[in-house]
Amino acid sequence: MDARFTDEQDEIRRTLRELLAKRCGPQELRAAVDTPAGHDPALWAALAGHLGLPALALPDTYGGAGCTPAELALACEETGRVLAPTPLLATAVLVAPLLLALGTGAQRAELLPRIASGELTAALAVPGPALATALALTGRDRRGQWAGGGRAGGVQARRTEDGWQVYGQVDQVLDGHSAGLLVVAAHTGGFARSRVLLFLVRGGAAGLTRARQTALDATRPQGRLQLRYSPAELLGDEEADALPALARLGDTAAACLAAEAVGAAARMLERTVEYAGQREQFGRPVGSFQAVKHRLADAYVQVQAARSAAYYAAWTAATPAPEETVGALALAQALEALRRAAAEGIQLHGGIGFTWEHEAHLYFKRAAGDELLFGPVHRLRAHAADAAHVFEEAGT
Repeated sequence: MDARFTDEQDEIRRTLRELLAKRCGPQELRAAVDTPAGHDPALWAALAGHLGLPALALPDTYGGAGCTPAELALACEETGRVLAPTPLLATAVLVAPLLLALGTGAQRAELLPRIASGELTAALAVPGPALATALALTGRDRRGQWAGGGRAGGVQARRTEDGWQVYGQVDQVLDGHSAGLLVVAAHTGGFARSRVLLFLVRGGAAGLTRARQTALDATRPQGRLQLRYSPAELLGDEEADALPALARLGDTAAACLAAEAVGAAARMLERTVEYAGQREQFGRPVGSFQAVKHRLADAYVQVQAARSAAYYAAWTAATPAPEETVGALALAQALEALRRAAAEGIQLHGGIGFTWEHEAHLYFKRAAGDELLFGPVHRLRAHAADAAHVFEEAGT
């Protein structure tokens, strides 16, 4: 295994970092999250049109760049550094791979080029607070009970003379309030024979109402969807099993999320080290005190270890047979590193670190919000241990 980055990968990181430094500073970030969409359309146009971020991991047949999840993870690391509020995660990481894996030829030809160009944004709607379970990060539900189990609740789908209709409510959908395309996980077939299928719901579909939700992490806008017999199109065919596809998606998603968290942790640590060298106490910089040095050194080691794990997860996600749970373990380590770096940043910035005016709290909320959405950390590790039969082997 050659762990060195290629020239192309280095260029992706450098170009993206330069653009984000100019277009996504703290003031631009706050202005973007306060808009109804929760992100800056002009920044998204630049990321998609000039740099081709949503096209990175798509085949050139559909207007993509033909790269691998590793390049997409590197892009996520850079967007994570500045907490860029963009539809990249929802569109390129969570939805595009599902369209590529399950979509019919006509669906891929219609939707993927629009996603690659940035014209179309998309969101994955999973009923209930179960996104981590649906992606097989914190557990493996082979019957899809998280989607409603065929009983009342969740989202149900039924076939009519004119096609499919979906009915139900989803409360936590990343970018669900603004996405032009929704991929909705729904139960069909009644309780006894129920199974989970994925359906395409257009943003302007009849019976669809949606609104932005208040979220702990404002840089990850979430929407609530209400579907009242909304017309839907089956993604792929009825033979396409959604559960294995979602589980495979979890490997790539976890690698990208881990890289994103590592980028945020590294940036927060850089800001804290810089401030510790400037702030004086007792006539000397606080960064010169041994206790402060130890805390920053420990955080640095944790961030670097998380970076190595995230890169390995991105590399293995790009292989034909990715190792199960590698992404979940990398995500657990990255979330821990981000929480540690953000907490140290708040404390070592002193009184200013606790205020709304400083950006340190945004990084801490990103750590806490991601753990609520994709964790928690102990469940990510517990599921990986169960999958590897660690405790069974220890008990024999």
